Amino acid sequence: MAKEHSFDLVSEVNLQEVDNAINLAMKEITNRYDFKGSKSSIERTGDEQVTLISDDEYKLESVIDILKSKFIKRGLSQKTMDFGKIERAAGGKVRQVVTLLSGIEGERAKKLTKLIRDSKLKVKAQIQNDQIRVTGKNIDDLQQVIQLVKEQDLDFPVQFVNMR
Repeated sequence: MAKEHSFDLVSEVNLQEVDNAINLAMKEITNRYDFKGSKSSIERTGDEQVTLISDDEYKLESVIDILKSKFIKRGLSQKTMDFGKIERAAGGKVRQVVTLLSGIEGERAKKLTKLIRDSKLKVKAQIQNDQIRVTGKNIDDLQQVIQLVKEQDLDFPVQFVNMR
């Protein structure tokens, strides 16, 4: 009997790198001339939420740009950020909550498994909670699946883990 090989398709966020990006962004905000006297801040308020606060919408846009640039420098995908609507906060400030997306939800998982099945490769794709396990007898088929998924323009980041 031939040995089965597999890997998992996941969508995860490295929270330590998110913290590092936030710290670097805050350091840049405190040192920038256009933010002198501003009450702008970025903080992680939960496992999957980041709150941005600034004096006005213009400065909030600058804070978002700084955060995005730090995400890029830390190797984090901007696709993990889901920006909420801008709200009024106390003291005339504005606030925006950014949700960090992790896990592959139902519709996205179904779309990916259908894509893998339609490729006619001899592999099986199974949805397991918020990840997809791809199994097959031939490692080359699994590598073709990885290449196929990388070529897609998905609206969420994917990583390939647990290759066995």
